[in-house]
Amino acid sequence: MESTKSTEAVDKEGKNIGIISYITLIGLIIAFVMNNDKKSEFASYHIRQSLGLGVTGLALGIIGMIPVVGWIINIIAIFVLLYMWVVGILNASKSKMKPVPILGEKYAEWFENVG
Repeated sequence: MESTKSTEAVDKEGKNIGIISYITLIGLIIAFVMNNDKKSEFASYHIRQSLGLGVTGLALGIIGMIPVVGWIINIIAIFVLLYMWVVGILNASKSKMKPVPILGEKYAEWFENVG
């Protein structure tokens, strides 16, 4: 279920909010507040994707507290999460409403009421 919007269909403000949402937790909060006034479907989509990445990072932090096995899982998963983040920010910058790899479709489902 991939939906891709063309570049001209996405307004510049929505695109900027989408990109901002991927820049740290503070960027996510700023994007959420900016999108509250004028709801942009594109920005909301990327806010949900970014929120999913943040929650996944938090879960990895908790797993990383487990000695040895947790550390190994954490090291590998952090690189996967970094890859997912880069793909997400590239999708936002290219005006694509495309889920991040691996868990992106789940993020859209789990956080459908956010944004």
